[in-house]
Amino acid sequence: MTSPESQDSRIPSQKKDAGFVSAEAPTIPPQSGLSLDRLERLVSIGIELSSQRDIGELLNRILEAAQVLTHADGGTIYLIREQHLEFAIIRNNTLGIHQGGKGGDALAHNPIPMYLPDGSPNLSTISASAALYGKTINIADAYDASEYDFSGTHRFDALNGYQSRSFLTVPMMDHEERVIGVLQLINAEDPDSGEIIAFDHDDQYLVESLASQAAVVLTNRQLIDRLEELFVSFIKVISNALDEKSPYTHGHCQRVPEITMLLAAAADRTDHGPLKDFHLSEKDRRELEIAALMHDCGKITTPVHIVDKATKLESIFDRIHLIDLRFEVLKRDARIRMLEASLKAPEATPAPQAEYDAYCEGLDAARAFLRQANIGGEFMSPEMQARVRAIGREYQWRNSAGEYVGLLSDEEADKLCIAKGTLSNEERDIINYHIVSTIHMLEALPWPRHLRNVPEFAGGHHERMDGKGYPKGLTREQMSVQARIMGIADIFEALTASDRPYKPGMSLSRSLAILGRMKLDNHIDPDLFDVFVREKVYLTYARAHLKPEQIDAVDESAIPGYSAGSSEAAL
Repeated sequence: MTSPESQDSRIPSQKKDAGFVSAEAPTIPPQSGLSLDRLERLVSIGIELSSQRDIGELLNRILEAAQVLTHADGGTIYLIREQHLEFAIIRNNTLGIHQGGKGGDALAHNPIPMYLPDGSPNLSTISASAALYGKTINIADAYDASEYDFSGTHRFDALNGYQSRSFLTVPMMDHEERVIGVLQLINAEDPDSGEIIAFDHDDQYLVESLASQAAVVLTNRQLIDRLEELFVSFIKVISNALDEKSPYTHGHCQRVPEITMLLAAAADRTDHGPLKDFHLSEKDRRELEIAALMHDCGKITTPVHIVDKATKLESIFDRIHLIDLRFEVLKRDARIRMLEASLKAPEATPAPQAEYDAYCEGLDAARAFLRQANIGGEFMSPEMQARVRAIGREYQWRNSAGEYVGLLSDEEADKLCIAKGTLSNEERDIINYHIVSTIHMLEALPWPRHLRNVPEFAGGHHERMDGKGYPKGLTREQMSVQARIMGIADIFEALTASDRPYKPGMSLSRSLAILGRMKLDNHIDPDLFDVFVREKVYLTYARAHLKPEQIDAVDESAIPGYSAGSSEAAL
């Protein structure tokens, strides 16, 4: 209907039954003049509605079809929300009104309560009555009807110079015979004269049939949307849980999707070069976003002490403190030896003290060096590694079994000699296995057709263009563009992240230089990297997530391998 119904009216003392016709199982009226053309149109509308996936457009088509079938000037669809009828779409041809649905103006009408404040049913409003009774209400002339309160309608008419006379109000019942909303039409028009007439039995049958089909389609669409919303929400919960598992990677699973979608949008905008034919539909975007959210779900199997490993000797705790304790034991033993020597030869006291001081100075230097080696970095020279092992052999301490052993065990020496970062080869293999777990987890899910590529997109972000990545050793030609996009997003987030335990967040210029060298090394996709720089995806992301000191001036012409023009490499 084109006007909000009065919400402050009272229930009449009696209700007439003449206006009610069952909407549960519409049948063709006896002696009907219903034409085959109108029936065929109803069937075709039902087919069209079943293929419509956008709820806003679905509402448009339902109401438009109902108006066309009955020659109605206007109409409204209400949907039930928490015991209220909410306006979903309003149309009126004469007044040029289109509110709600897809492409319509904003709706500003208050919902119609189905129950009054005292809990009694709101039977004075025609739409609420139709919903509560589950019956069609057909009013020939609202200006000659006393069983319902049309005062709100009359005020609207007076304000707009309009007359809302004939009403056809049909409950929309789904496959479980549950009323989900109301379809209301006003002012049936004579096709020849344009005169306002009552909705006849044929009109009522057609609209009841349409409302029944529309309710099922709308319910299915809402159910699908809610299931997808539930699924995406569940994915985000898992993603948040993965980030919460490690305080040092908090936000990683949220930031990688953001970079991914920024780069995907930039690639979609590209109208020249190898990426000119790359385009993403709304479904494609949703599929890629879900893959990005789930790209590290396998980390749920990775031990926290490895994910959070800030130093080379860290496990459940940082074992550098055990080495510190051994140094203190060595100092204690040296002091005992000095004191014993002093007691035996008091006149030689200065010599043992000097030897003790020199020994402790050497211990302090060795301990400081090992503590620095434990921190990790981008490169540890062979000379530094040799010194670690020499210290481990040079200093001997007596363990709990009373045995003299080297200051460092073989495992501790190996860990302290890690050349890059803080992870040993075994620990890096454990970390890398998360992508295998991710693929196994995602491939085990029964993805619908429009999300079937999620495992491939999510599982490819550690592959390289030259086939030297993992876990499958795929080459560029064997990977989708989406998987290659995620590879760049994952690396850039890792480079710029300031919440890692083993390094500070890098500046933009340094991060782009590293990515540029990766392009030259055939690690990342060259065309997507050029888009990443040319479209300033890095800067859009940086302004939202990086610290001010990280956002330095970038000389794009100095970035290794960057080509400002279109790349000649083929996809």
